[in-house]
Amino acid sequence: MKFRFTIGRRIGTGFGVLIMLTLGAFLSTNLTLKSGREKTNEVTTIYTPSDSLLKELNLKVVNAKMLITNWVMIQSSPEDKDKHRLDSLIKYEYPALKKKIQVYEKHWTNQQTITALDYLFMEIDTLFNVNDRMIMGQLNSFASYEDASVDFLMRPLVDADGDITKKSIDILGKLQLIIEAQQQEATDVTNQMLHSFDVLDRIVRFLGIALLIGGIIIAFFTVQSIVRPVKQLKDMLLSMAKGVLPTLKTKETGDEIGQMSAAMNNLIEGMKRTTVFANEVGRGNFESEYTPLSEEDTLGQALLKMRTDLYENEQVLERKVVERTEEVVQQKQEIEVKNRELEILYKHVTDSIRYAKRIQESILPPDNVIHKLLPDSFVFYKPKDIVSGDFYWVSESESKVLFSTIDCTGHGVPGAFMSLVGYNLLKEITDTGHNLQPASILDALSEGVRNTLHQFDNKSSSKDGMDIALCMLDYTKMELQYAGAMNSLYLIRNKTMQEIKADKLFIGYSYSDQQKTYTNHTIKLQKGDCIYISSDGYADQFGGPRGRKFMVNNFRHLLVEIHHRPLNIQKEILEARFDEWKGSLDQVDDICVMGIKV
Repeated sequence: MKFRFTIGRRIGTGFGVLIMLTLGAFLSTNLTLKSGREKTNEVTTIYTPSDSLLKELNLKVVNAKMLITNWVMIQSSPEDKDKHRLDSLIKYEYPALKKKIQVYEKHWTNQQTITALDYLFMEIDTLFNVNDRMIMGQLNSFASYEDASVDFLMRPLVDADGDITKKSIDILGKLQLIIEAQQQEATDVTNQMLHSFDVLDRIVRFLGIALLIGGIIIAFFTVQSIVRPVKQLKDMLLSMAKGVLPTLKTKETGDEIGQMSAAMNNLIEGMKRTTVFANEVGRGNFESEYTPLSEEDTLGQALLKMRTDLYENEQVLERKVVERTEEVVQQKQEIEVKNRELEILYKHVTDSIRYAKRIQESILPPDNVIHKLLPDSFVFYKPKDIVSGDFYWVSESESKVLFSTIDCTGHGVPGAFMSLVGYNLLKEITDTGHNLQPASILDALSEGVRNTLHQFDNKSSSKDGMDIALCMLDYTKMELQYAGAMNSLYLIRNKTMQEIKADKLFIGYSYSDQQKTYTNHTIKLQKGDCIYISSDGYADQFGGPRGRKFMVNNFRHLLVEIHHRPLNIQKEILEARFDEWKGSLDQVDDICVMGIKV
C-alpha cells in the first residue's frame, strides 16, 4: 500500500515536535520549582523563626541586665513590679524561649554554630543563677539595702566594670555572632535557590527559542500545504454565499483537500445551470417563465413553487400592512391622550405633596428658636421623600427645654400625616400640663394616638404609631430627664459612651388590658457632656462595598469618633459619611439626628 503523507500526519508530526519541546520546558520548570520550594521552606520554617527567636533572646538578656541593675541601684520593696518582671523573666520566660530555640537548633547544619549556642546557654544560665543567688537572694527587703556590707558587695557587680556587666556584654557579643551566622546561612540557601532559578531561566530561554523556530518551520509548511488551498476553498464558499459563482477552478490534488476541490468544482457547474431563473425570481419577476432541466431537478421544482408562494404571500402581506398601520395609528393617539392625562395628574399630585412639605416644615422649630433654647446643638434632618415621617421638636416649659426626635410609622405622605398627629398631640400635652416629666408626656402621647386612630385593643386593624426619644434639659440644675419609646439616648462623657435604653413600647400600640407606662430616667450632667438622640434611619441605610446596613454599632462608634468636634462640623461629618456609605443606592428611610453639648 502506497504511503500517503496526509494532512492529519502532517499536523500530527508538527504538533508532536512542539509537544516534546513543551514537555521538556515543563519538566525543567517543575524540577527547579520543586527545589526552590524546598529552599524557600527551609528559610521560612527554620532560619527565619530561628533569627526571630535569637533576637528575642538578645532582647531578654538586655532587659535582664537593666532589671538587675535597677534591683541593685534602686531601693524598693519585694513587691516592686520590676522585681517581679525580672523574676518572671529568669524563671519562666527565658526557659520557655530556650526550649523554642533548641527545637529549631536540631535542624541547623552548622555544627560550630550549634556548639557556640549551647555554650552560650550555659553562660546565660550561670549569669541568671549568680543573679538569683547573690543579688535577688540578699537584696530581698528594704532593710537589706541599708546593710553597708551588702551594698559594698552588690554595687560593684553592676557597675560599668562589674562582673555582671562584663558578662552580659560578652554574652550579647557572642549572641550577635550566632545571629549573624544564621543570617549568613539563610543568605546562602537563598542564593542557591536564586542560582537554580537562573539555570531555569537559561533552559526556558533555549526551549523558547527552539519553540519559536520550530513553530515558524511548521507554520511555513502548514501554510504551503494546507492553509493556501483551504483559503482558496473558503474564498469560493464565501463568494457562493453572496450569490456569486466563482469563475476559476481549484487544483485537484491527491489528499483530502484535493477531494474537496473536485467536489467544489462539480457543485459550481451544477449551480450555474439554475442561476438565471433564480436571479429572475429574486428580482420579483413573478411573470417570468421557467422550465426545469428535468423531472429530477429538485432545485428547479422548488424555484417554481417558491415563485407561486411568494406571489401569494406578497398579496396577503400588503393587506395586513394596511390593517396594522391603521391599528397602530389609533393606538398611538390613545396613548398620547393617556400620557397627557397622566402628566397632568402627576403634576397635581406632586404640587400637592410639595405644598404638604411646606405645611410639615412649618411645624418644625425654626433654627433661631433651636439655637436660643439649645445654643450648642445641631439637627441632621434628611427626609427620604418630599415629605417625611420623621420630625424633630423643641419647646420650652417652665424654664426647662424639651427636645425630641420622632419616627412615625412609614415615610412619605403616610408618615407625614402621622407626624402632624404627633406634633399636635405633643403641643397639646405640653401646653395644658404642668410639672410634666418625659415619661408622663409619652404616656399621654400614646393614649392620644390610640384615641385618634381608634386603636383600643391589640385586635385593631390599624397598627400605626411612632418611636420617640424625649428629653427635658434643666441648665440651672445641670440635669437631664429622658424617656424613650424604642429610640435610646446616647451620652458621651470623657470619651466614653453611655446608652440609656428606651422602653420596648411603641407609641400608640395597645399591648394589654392594663396599659404599660414609660420609664423616666434622670441624669446628672457635667460640663462638656454630649447628648445624642435619633431615629433608626441612619443605622438602617444600606450601602458600603457589600451593600449592607450601616448598623447601630457603627453609628455609635461614629458618634464617639466625632463628639469632640464643633457641633456644626459633627453635622457635616454625619452627612458626608452617610452620602459616602449610601453611594449610588437609594435612601431607605427618613433620617433625624439631634446632638447637644452641655
